[in-house]
Amino acid sequence: MRNPKVVLNSLTSKAQNKTYVFERLYRNLYNTEFYLAAYAKLYSNKGSNTKGVNNDTIDGISLERIERLIEKLKEQSYQPKPARRTYIPKKNGKPRPLGIPTFEDKLVQEVVRSILESIYEPQFSNHSHGFRPNRSCHTALKEIRNTFTGTRWFIEGDIKGFFDNIDHHVLIGLLRKRIRDEKLINLIWKFLRAGYVEEWTFHKTYSGTPQGGIISPLLSN
Repeated sequence: MRNPKVVLNSLTSKAQNKTYVFERLYRNLYNTEFYLAAYAKLYSNKGSNTKGVNNDTIDGISLERIERLIEKLKEQSYQPKPARRTYIPKKNGKPRPLGIPTFEDKLVQEVVRSILESIYEPQFSNHSHGFRPNRSCHTALKEIRNTFTGTRWFIEGDIKGFFDNIDHHVLIGLLRKRIRDEKLINLIWKFLRAGYVEEWTFHKTYSGTPQGGIISPLLSN
């Protein structure tokens, strides 16, 4: 099996060509090494033991379960479970919805995220600092320090309910511009349409990428 770093570096290299269209990406989901790398990354997260709609946590994962997961992906019978919805307070005191996937779904999402990030990071604006690797408010401030020449006005803007209102068809249309692999596209559709459970009631999702989903920040960008 190919080393994930080699695969991802190859994707990043090809992504430099803005006209390059990617094919046969889905087969990377058959590579156990990708899940071990995803496990290592998720293990250090504070929320790795947070339960989704079932009792699964990172402690319940094993190589055997990963292999069973890969078999489902090969058969295309894998179906993400709905996220468990909870709420966290925003700065203004209002609640922000947060979707918590099951750990198996987190694992698959992390593998997909690593693939998509290798493709799309090279084409994102250098002035964009939100929800990106090695970027934050601090890197934005450094850019301002190096380029700022003064201004009379600062305008703060916010897109209300942005994550919850992303149009699925527009998003998939954008992905298809660079990805010619319907198996991977269909898997992303499954994540988008998995729905969520709140107060023991299932809700369908017709738009948006649920906050809390590992691939959501990348898809929003």
